[in-house]
Amino acid sequence: MKKLFLFAPLALFIGLGFFLWKGLYLDPRELPSALLNKPMPEFELTSVTDPSRKLTVDDFKGDIALVNVWATWCPTCKEEHAFLNQLASQGVTIYGINYKDDLTKANDWLRRYLDPYKEVVFDPQGRLGLDLGVYGAPETYVIDQQGVIRYRHVGAVDATVWQDLSSVIETIKGEAS
Repeated sequence: MKKLFLFAPLALFIGLGFFLWKGLYLDPRELPSALLNKPMPEFELTSVTDPSRKLTVDDFKGDIALVNVWATWCPTCKEEHAFLNQLASQGVTIYGINYKDDLTKANDWLRRYLDPYKEVVFDPQGRLGLDLGVYGAPETYVIDQQGVIRYRHVGAVDATVWQDLSSVIETIKGEAS
């Protein structure tokens, strides 16, 4: 029996090594989303650009669109913002969720760097973000015309990521035909 205990550290080391080796091949940007193929969570929050106006999930329905979670305190959000403006100028519908931010800073940001969003929801406590399963900004979702989440991307949207997002959008368009 004592000889078996001598091999316990070796067995533990091999087991731990296996899990660490397996982890090397996982993509850290591929985070599971419990909301995939489910409707966006219900919400009623103010608009960033018009604080007297309440927005709900119904304001996000009607178009195949991107939903971009961003904040002024997020350096990666600033990196992706110019590309989002480019997409919006090409006719891509983008909704924004301003996540755990300051309303004045958010409006200043949109004036300074331009506003690519059809609507921007102000989520100061991050409750909508929490309901979406947001790990941090930026995150971008593809939603269909009914507001169902079809894809989730964690990190900045750039030309390479746009290829993936646009193929999801094309798939949704094909399904609707």
